[in-house]
Amino acid sequence: MSATVSGTLSERTPKAVGTVWGLLILNTLGSAGAETIVPLPRSLIQMVTMGALVAAFALALALNLRLHVRSSAFLFLLSLLLVPSLISSVSLESGFGALFRCARLGLFVGTLWLLTRWWDGGTTFVRHHIRMYFFVLVSVVAGALISPGAALPDVYGGRLVGALWPLTPPQIGQYAAVVVGLAVLLLLGRRTDRVSAAVVVVPSLVLLVLTHTRTATIGLLVGLALAIGSLVLTSAAARRFFAWAVLCAAVAAVGFAAALRAWFLRGQDEEYFSSLTGRAKVWDALLAEPRSTGEQVFGMGLGDKSFGGLPIDNSWLAVYHEQGLAGICLVAAFLVVLGGVALLRPPSLARACAIFLISYCALASYTEAGLGDASPYLLHLAVAASLLAAPARPAPLPAPEPPHRHVPRWARKSEVI
Repeated sequence: MSATVSGTLSERTPKAVGTVWGLLILNTLGSAGAETIVPLPRSLIQMVTMGALVAAFALALALNLRLHVRSSAFLFLLSLLLVPSLISSVSLESGFGALFRCARLGLFVGTLWLLTRWWDGGTTFVRHHIRMYFFVLVSVVAGALISPGAALPDVYGGRLVGALWPLTPPQIGQYAAVVVGLAVLLLLGRRTDRVSAAVVVVPSLVLLVLTHTRTATIGLLVGLALAIGSLVLTSAAARRFFAWAVLCAAVAAVGFAAALRAWFLRGQDEEYFSSLTGRAKVWDALLAEPRSTGEQVFGMGLGDKSFGGLPIDNSWLAVYHEQGLAGICLVAAFLVVLGGVALLRPPSLARACAIFLISYCALASYTEAGLGDASPYLLHLAVAASLLAAPARPAPLPAPEPPHRHVPRWARKSEVI
């Protein structure tokens, strides 16, 4: 059966697509993190996450048996990233795990291709994204209520971790920041009501504060500033929100400067903070490592994003280490393509959400790894690509129906997140 590129009739997105998206998110939660209340073997967690990816691919294939896919420059470049990944992994310098990770990346990208059938520039995948990550945050809250000591361990300096599923503070901070940013934009675009937005935004902000995650906080603030700035000329709600945000930020900077500085430093001294909590030492050692020409071009093979037993915590250096200069060029290309398309589109809610996600991922790439492998960051960018997709050709109008009873505007309900 040959794949066909679909850009014709628009169709209703099946509810099972949300299940596929949830399984992809489960796959990218990872298996390494804080100790949970009930110790879970890492092998069991890996079986669950990989099983989720296989199930996501199988369900997406069942929903799209005719293999109708839409063209996507983002996914095309992401598919090309498999080439340097395979070339560097077949040498087995990183062990058989490298080939396993290549297979995982291939299955991950294949599932995204199958879902492009429903990429139509709407906010469907934004809602799936918010709901699924908010469910993950609810599990974090449940773990904190069951065992506060396990959720705020001393080993992480009292920062919030996942007590039911092994989630680190940066992970929780990332999910909370993305949920808050997208929910705020849906509210400004009048795609949800204030109560629904508050139910999502307020607890997510509390979790973000408890994680003390600087990258997620800066990414949220900068991403929202850019996204709302793209709506200022066309949305009165965006202008009001932007004005109030600037006023509140000015008051907070003056009245709570000491508290904000203490939260930002997390008890670290200036020297430790200037070295990015030790990351700079790992980066210097990685760049100083001797490499052959082939290793420079194609990398060392997909690994666990670490060097010398320490996390790399930089997407660009992680890609250089595992997929070489070829990988860096491809990652930079799909970020530039997404950003360029977003800038060329007329102001809209979809464009604003895409700008938020792209700018957040670009900022987080400096202190977080994930742009070169199956990760939440690629899911964020996939949502951005779905928002920037050209709308499908509208389906033929159905036969006229009998007139319905008029419903007053005040009685109409806004769609919840």
